[in-house]
Amino acid sequence: MNNTRFATAIHILTLLDHNPEVWLTSEWIAGSININAVVVRKELGVLQEAGLVISRKGKEGGSMLAKQSIDITLDAIYDAVRNAEVLGRKNQHTNPLCPVGKQINTRLDGLFTETDTLLKQFLGTKTLHDFSRQFE
Repeated sequence: MNNTRFATAIHILTLLDHNPEVWLTSEWIAGSININAVVVRKELGVLQEAGLVISRKGKEGGSMLAKQSIDITLDAIYDAVRNAEVLGRKNQHTNPLCPVGKQINTRLDGLFTETDTLLKQFLGTKTLHDFSRQFE
């Protein structure tokens, strides 16, 4: 994942975990991350769709965790925001006449799948609660 979505999501969720009784606004969250509130709202929507966050609109609106942080594994966060392979993208136009070029993407598929599986297994052993406790 060659972007900041996972880092942004875990930052948002850690803030929500540290403020369990407060409906945090996207503007307040954006101030902590130092990004535009529109980006925060987009990620909150993704996290809500994944069942990790609940949100409400209006004057008293904001977001909270949908469940206890101990019940949210980091692989669930990764799955919610993942939009690319961990190792990047493959070259789509390799030379079909080259012995390596014609097979490279097939071989990379296996490597990418194995890497993703290992990453998800590792993240599955960690919870948001574990991560969040580092900031106490």
